[in-house]
Amino acid sequence: MEHVNVEVTPLPGIGVRKEFAAENGRRVGVINHRDGAIELIVSKSDDPDACLASLPLTTDEAGALANLLGAPQLVAQLTEEHRELPGINTRQLAVKAGSPYDGRALAEAQIRTRTGVSVVAVMRAGQVQASPAPDFTFTAGDLIVAVGTAEGLDAAAKILQHG
Repeated sequence: MEHVNVEVTPLPGIGVRKEFAAENGRRVGVINHRDGAIELIVSKSDDPDACLASLPLTTDEAGALANLLGAPQLVAQLTEEHRELPGINTRQLAVKAGSPYDGRALAEAQIRTRTGVSVVAVMRAGQVQASPAPDFTFTAGDLIVAVGTAEGLDAAAKILQHG
């Protein structure tokens, strides 16, 4: 996997800009403002101060974007690791608003007991909680990374959706 160099630049009176140069020459980054505001930015390669696009994000939106970007990478890595094991799949399962497990512990879902599926990580707001403990509490918006048979993963998805 290629290493991407992230540059961190203090912006006096504003906050901190963190960005990297993409292969296409654009600079992609985030400005974390001192007041807590978050801004996704795209700049020109030759002039980081020339902002081509700027999108303010709420904390929840930034977390959702981080999940969208991070979970597929984690799933791809796990899938690659399990490639040699026939019948073992890795999948993302969402805890949606209205799920009977929103606000309840992993142990209460009994996913492993009921389906044989292992919950290997939970992505929340861009943070990975690896090997969550039985008392880990799910929240709507969580992306669960689970490993098991296709049938078990289908059953686990139904449990998260319907109980």
